[in-house]
Amino acid sequence: MLAQTLIVTGALLFGLLGTLHLGATFFTDNFNARDAATTAAMKATSPVLTRRTSLWNAWVGFNASHSLGAMLFGAIYMVLALGHMQMLSQSPALLWLAVAGSLGYLALAQRYWFRTPLVGIALASTCFFMAALVLSL
Repeated sequence: MLAQTLIVTGALLFGLLGTLHLGATFFTDNFNARDAATTAAMKATSPVLTRRTSLWNAWVGFNASHSLGAMLFGAIYMVLALGHMQMLSQSPALLWLAVAGSLGYLALAQRYWFRTPLVGIALASTCFFMAALVLSL
């Protein structure tokens, strides 16, 4: 029961962070540059990779896909914890994959993001890690 609660909590945190990020991407100006000229330049410039998009569209797309990844990660572990806990209990690989995935996000948060996602991901990672320890013993 403790491991299930920890996994659900970690999954909820990832789902919440991803959902908030997706909302901020499409419904706020939180990801605009503080310098309007930078945003304008991003909208007018394409990456070296292709001229078929702008840096701005790539920026929005990367933020949206990042959000969806966090939401999917949370949803998968939520479904597993609530509907297939026995499978999680019998599969250390699935448990430690959640730990590895969340630690990957944590490393990104530490290096590139700001405090709110760092704290949320650290809490979620701790939940996944503790669940994996409990079920491994």
